[in-house]
Amino acid sequence: MKDKEITVTADELQKQKLYTADVAAIMQVRAMHGTPKALVRTYGCQQNVADGERMKGMLSEMGFEFTEYEDEADFILFNTCAIREHAEDRVFGNIGALKNVKRRNPSLLIAVCGCMMEQERVAERIKVSFPFVNIVFGTHVIHRLPEMMYTAVTDSKRVFLRGHESKEIIEGLPVRRDGNTRAWVTVMYGCDNFCSYCIVPYVRGREKSRHPDAIVAECRELIEQGYKEITLLGQNVNSYGKGLPEKVNFSELLRRIDAIDGDYRLRFMTSHPKDATHELFDTIAESRHICHYIHLPCQSGSSRVLKAMNRHYDREKYLDLIRYAKEKMPDLSLTSDIIVGFPGETYEEFCETLSLIREMEFTSLFTFIFSPRPGTRAAEMEDPVTYKEKTQWFSELLKTQEEIAAKRCASMVGSTERVLIEERNEKNGLLSGRTASSIIVEFPGEDEWIGEFKNVKVTEARNWILRGECVD
Repeated sequence: MKDKEITVTADELQKQKLYTADVAAIMQVRAMHGTPKALVRTYGCQQNVADGERMKGMLSEMGFEFTEYEDEADFILFNTCAIREHAEDRVFGNIGALKNVKRRNPSLLIAVCGCMMEQERVAERIKVSFPFVNIVFGTHVIHRLPEMMYTAVTDSKRVFLRGHESKEIIEGLPVRRDGNTRAWVTVMYGCDNFCSYCIVPYVRGREKSRHPDAIVAECRELIEQGYKEITLLGQNVNSYGKGLPEKVNFSELLRRIDAIDGDYRLRFMTSHPKDATHELFDTIAESRHICHYIHLPCQSGSSRVLKAMNRHYDREKYLDLIRYAKEKMPDLSLTSDIIVGFPGETYEEFCETLSLIREMEFTSLFTFIFSPRPGTRAAEMEDPVTYKEKTQWFSELLKTQEEIAAKRCASMVGSTERVLIEERNEKNGLLSGRTASSIIVEFPGEDEWIGEFKNVKVTEARNWILRGECVD
């Protein structure tokens, strides 16, 4: 069976390469300015960013250069996110704005893809309300982008391709990365958890793990190319390895990557507490390259709410996991996700979340007011608390976390941190980078330092950002 899957994948890639060559020739003739230009706009999580980089890779092979200006583009692609209602509304608004762009340039190709398109109601709305959109496709058929574009330009008809999940993982797609310092590496796709509020399993499909050899080879190549930070991606990386012929769990995968020589950092996201193990924390503590940083979404500090969320752990299990992790790594930096106002949550249960935040002292939080997603169980639950009340709770949450973060940043004044420099802040002219604990540090320095590690002594804490001076 394994050999058959490899053959199918190779045949599919070869077919797409033929379409790639044809599209390249056609677009060279259709282009407004000689060389065809593409605008790719990605919304949402890092997995979407990684998908976007692969689509940019395919577009590069089709002869496209890239632009950020709609009026320069011969092809516009919106890569969408379905995790929050606000994200969907934003995308619809931006798609609607393309109507005038298309009027000015009738030959413009417009495509919309990603998680939103895997929802029947959304795909139907695009079909009916946005007739100027040429291509609509879902998360499972990204590798067929050249074929879809060929159909759109040769048959002059709209292309809709979604919902065709396969057990295969297509390896060997080209990648055009957005930078040369930090890289995303997907280790698995999909999710089997079905949290009651989350649409991801319905739009991303069930869990599929890449072969460890392919992942290690990709990481080794990135390190050899000089990338300084690699982030491993998956909806739940802690469940990596299920279904693989070789028994390799996520801890073992981390150990194999960590064994690669070089000057780099290794991160991962996202972890699920129900699958986090002592072995995982031991692996991080004993590693050479893995940051002592974990993003471990808790979502709520109330065991009753967690059960309603279908999270498969309770408050005490989460606390026990973090206590063990901090015993192994006293310098651990911990971040989390919190949902405020889950259906049926009381103020007393919200206060349990506040107490957990105070006890954990998270470095930072990704916080959200509950957003019902059609098709999930939570969207059908009774929700008596008003949005106004939820916003008041949300403000209380933010204030609590700001106090914790300010205290943590202040405690770092006088320390020397190893910082990976990412860019120059255009507003203040300072270099900007991140510590291993993912805290932003700004300091004076030279442009040639960008993309390198520097030791920086922290001299000042400014809310979420540290200021310092290079001591190398």
